[in-house]
Amino acid sequence: MPRPDRRSLKTRLLIWLGGGALVVMAVTWLLHGILLRDLARDFLGDRLREEADYTLEQLRQAPDQRPPLGSSSSLTARVFHHLYVLELDGEITTSHPDWLDALAPLLASNNRALHDVKARGSHLLVYRQAFTLDGHEGVLLVGEGFGRVESGLSRLHWWIGIIAGLILLLLIVLNLLAVRAGLRPIAQLQQQIDELRQGRRSRLQLTVPSELETLVTQLNRFMDAQDGRLQRSRHAVADLSHALKTPLAAVMQAMRGNRPIDASRRAKILTRLEDIQAQLDAELRRSRIAGTDSGQHTRPQRDLSALLDMFRSLYPDKHFDVQAMPDAAVNLAMERQDFMEMAGIVLDNAGKWARHRIAVRAHLDDGLWLEIEDDGPGVPEDRLDRLGERGQRLDQGRPGHGLGLSILIQLLDHYGGRVDFHSPPGEGLRVTIRVPPQDAPIQPGFS
Repeated sequence: MPRPDRRSLKTRLLIWLGGGALVVMAVTWLLHGILLRDLARDFLGDRLREEADYTLEQLRQAPDQRPPLGSSSSLTARVFHHLYVLELDGEITTSHPDWLDALAPLLASNNRALHDVKARGSHLLVYRQAFTLDGHEGVLLVGEGFGRVESGLSRLHWWIGIIAGLILLLLIVLNLLAVRAGLRPIAQLQQQIDELRQGRRSRLQLTVPSELETLVTQLNRFMDAQDGRLQRSRHAVADLSHALKTPLAAVMQAMRGNRPIDASRRAKILTRLEDIQAQLDAELRRSRIAGTDSGQHTRPQRDLSALLDMFRSLYPDKHFDVQAMPDAAVNLAMERQDFMEMAGIVLDNAGKWARHRIAVRAHLDDGLWLEIEDDGPGVPEDRLDRLGERGQRLDQGRPGHGLGLSILIQLLDHYGGRVDFHSPPGEGLRVTIRVPPQDAPIQPGFS
């Protein structure tokens, strides 16, 4: 028979539930035996006390009946089958002389209480009561055998133990059924994960308990993220294939031809090669987007400071005015390279277009809010809506290929963020980036 796997959740639950039920049953059974004996002892003690009161009342009504009272043939002794010892004025009478030696110490005692007397292989429960009769002090002992009661209680106690054992077995069976039913969603989850691995399904679809709902949601989000990355890679390869096929063919044709390459043709070939390089760079940047559920964090204050130092060296004639920055210890749930790409695109554009000054404001009150404003010529209002379109350039006279803002929008799409462009006439361009907290529902949107 194979040994149970102690790492198994089912085995652990059964051990803990079965062990807990066993402990509860055992403690309950032990307490039952103790309380049952105490209850029986208290019940018999109350009966002996009432009988003692009754006997003393009979003595007060008929003092001359004292000798018959102490006899085993008396009416009281025959009715109740009890033992009596009466001491009055030093005279002792008893219904059972054989017990007198064992009961003599109780006659000298001053306690009115219930006593256990064990002698001659028997267990006797004796109630002692002192009294006064016609000015004379006396003591009355009323006893009853407790052995038979204890024997009956013991049999009852063991029967209760047997019933408790059967109930324990029933509880173990019910626990087994409950554990199997409770773990069924995990078995279904394992089966669906196998189906995912075999390509027979694309998502997990389970009606699971609330404890597993978050896990299934996280797994689905992780698979969606992985599928998104795969799709991006495939699209990047397709885009590259489409975008590079024509210029590469033209360059190869020019290089293979016998026609001499003059300055004009060389410039055209160089332009095509620069376009190819730009396409490669853009697609590589897109392929590096990690997106949500990457499990990565960044510190915006640290990374923005590093970017600003770099752009100050690239644009030494421009002043980068940092007006607000997040706290240095605050983290943002975003992959560091994605954040650097996002902020770097806007800072680079601002550095290219600004006349003298670029203002930078950022905070993390409710997600990321980043605003970068330059004092350049701005963008005509009728062209603001076209910013971010692939290949759209603000000015053909400036370096670039018009891919940066399209990458920015694609990057924000993965984080459910948005970008706003605002350009008052003659006052430059203000770019505002907003990214919601990553535990909030993602609702992409741009303007």
